[in-house]
Amino acid sequence: MGDVERLLDDLVGPLRVEYKTGCLNAAVVGGFDRHMLHLIEVARTAAPDDHPAVPHLERLQAIFEEYLTLDFPTREQRLKEAKRRLDHLLGTAPAQPRPAVRLEPVAVPPEPRERPPGELHSPVQYLKGVGPQRARLLARLRIETVGDLLFHFPRRHEDRSLMAKIAHAPLNEMATFQGRVRQVEERRPRPSLSLTKAWVTDETGSLNLVWFNQPWVKEQLSEGQALIFSGRVTTDRVGRRQIVQPAWEPLEATGETLHTGRWVPLYPLTEGIPQTTMRRWVKGALDLYADQVPEVLPVTLREDLSLVGRTAALRSYHFPSSEVDRDLARRRLVFEEFFGLQTALAQRRYEHDHRAPGIAFHTDSELVRRLRAFLPFEFTAAQDRVLGEIREDLASRQPMNRLVQGDVGSGKTLVALSAMLTVVDDGYQAALMVPTEILAEQHHRVIRHYCEPLGVSVELVSGRAGAKQRRETGGRLRSGDTQIAVGTHALIQQGVDFDALGLVVIDEQHRFGVEQRQLLTAKGEQPDVLVMTATPIPRTLALTVYGDLDVSTIDEMPPGRQPIRTEWVPLGHRAQLYRQIKGRLREGRQAFFVCPLVEESDSLADVEAATKLAEHLTEHFGGFRVGLIHGRLKSAEKDGVMEAFRAGELDLLAATTVIEVGIDVPNATVMVIVNADRFGLAQLHQLRGRVGRGVHESDCWLLTDAKYNPELMDDESGLQ
Repeated sequence: MGDVERLLDDLVGPLRVEYKTGCLNAAVVGGFDRHMLHLIEVARTAAPDDHPAVPHLERLQAIFEEYLTLDFPTREQRLKEAKRRLDHLLGTAPAQPRPAVRLEPVAVPPEPRERPPGELHSPVQYLKGVGPQRARLLARLRIETVGDLLFHFPRRHEDRSLMAKIAHAPLNEMATFQGRVRQVEERRPRPSLSLTKAWVTDETGSLNLVWFNQPWVKEQLSEGQALIFSGRVTTDRVGRRQIVQPAWEPLEATGETLHTGRWVPLYPLTEGIPQTTMRRWVKGALDLYADQVPEVLPVTLREDLSLVGRTAALRSYHFPSSEVDRDLARRRLVFEEFFGLQTALAQRRYEHDHRAPGIAFHTDSELVRRLRAFLPFEFTAAQDRVLGEIREDLASRQPMNRLVQGDVGSGKTLVALSAMLTVVDDGYQAALMVPTEILAEQHHRVIRHYCEPLGVSVELVSGRAGAKQRRETGGRLRSGDTQIAVGTHALIQQGVDFDALGLVVIDEQHRFGVEQRQLLTAKGEQPDVLVMTATPIPRTLALTVYGDLDVSTIDEMPPGRQPIRTEWVPLGHRAQLYRQIKGRLREGRQAFFVCPLVEESDSLADVEAATKLAEHLTEHFGGFRVGLIHGRLKSAEKDGVMEAFRAGELDLLAATTVIEVGIDVPNATVMVIVNADRFGLAQLHQLRGRVGRGVHESDCWLLTDAKYNPELMDDESGLQ
């Protein structure tokens, strides 16, 4: 099977899942149509213009570009057409259309059911209260249809079900009340400020509800009206009890409320859509369309695991009647998501295990013995254990597909190099693909240092190389003169070919997609694959996310490595922190300072930019040398800064996440991450791993503003 055929075969699995789950565009997390368009684009890029698959790929692209606009019967027809075309291209079916095409189920099939009508796919703009303008706002949240809205879940819930009495409510705590309006007034202390107050009472006492710049509230309230309202009770300047910007609703005769007096959902939002509006839209969609959502789990599976039905779970998770109700709904929805993911991964693993036989390497490698004799240290027991697992895979005819995870500094690179030398010793080539040029250059430098004494040729394949250099590099790869290639995405470009690629190693696995991995492996005849990551992944999660991979863990650090202390520091304590860092610098150590952006941004005005940070450090660390590195610098400039820092010519380095991977400066023992709340967990872990690479104690300090208080995140001010 050629490269294009492998890519076409990747389209079949998601197609089957989508067909069997009701054509809901939910077969793949993030959107089935988007996933298919991405796979089609990759296949089209790999196919020469005269390839017979090209016209079919163009038709498939048209099908999935309009997929979301189609009703369910038409979607089903389009999926069958796509399946016929793929069967024809893969040689598994005649080219002519057939009256019926049976798409085989994946894993456990759902029970038979009627095809739902098309309302779930209706554009969300036609839902009551939305309209075209607000539909454009919802599109920012990737909500385009009624079905999308039903599956836009709350990020958390707030218990506003317990009623308090006004006189007994403690100050500065959230509470929910029921009372009657006794008086409403509006004043304008300034032309730009309106103040609306409602005096409300219950049988125990009274307080004021206060709204700023919401004059319409006065029109919605009337004396004697029953209200239910929630908020934090405070006192005004003269000691009167009040709630500023309360969540409130009229108490209807039915007693049903959405925004208070119950478990209340809090949704992810975008500017222009308040919580109260989102709740009304979701409630309206549930009332009209929830019963049309198809069940995707078999009855027997739901009964065995005591899972509630899909429709009941949707209703209960959006608007639970109790904490138990919410947790049962969440359990069902979480199971469904993982079940779908595991089904797709099981299919991928099945396809991998049934590929053509791979290469059975001889693993008694003289090159590996010479490498280990050359090293000034011994492998750890964990490295030996993982290398043993890799050797077993290499010796097997079944192609290896293994993930090696281990903390920064645990020795993954030497384990991977040992595997590459085993392959080279057997007459094959190895390729190491990494996400950044800096990391590629570092790996090339380290691997060449170890390989040159062994007589093994190592080549850097860089996207920024000139045309002549690329031609010469490509020639050495095709002839087999280059035994180990180290590079970035440049390795998967057209024109980069190997004589006998036997092993593919991918570092920082989380930075690459499955398709990129497949494009590199397609440059050999069933090469073994080894992927590595330093991002901490518990084994069960690793098996879930990387279900097509066997997992090995290097869980032991080499002797002498010091643990990295990690501590959160509020920005207001920066002066004390700087004093500690200056002490480290006087001892001869170095420090990283990392912030999210290169320059100041209007939309993120509170985020320090690297350029301004460098100026700040120069001002506050007088007498110490400050450098600056970010992604907008030219490659030669970045290399110069990093070499100066590595050589000890700079004491502090202001940087963006360009240093997230690939920076190895053993003398750097301080990592300060400014506005750490702007980074993801994987990024924080990678940045933290830039220190602690030598024998000195290291620290990682996470700086954030104290204003990031979770209790203040869900203020519903002005959302009525």
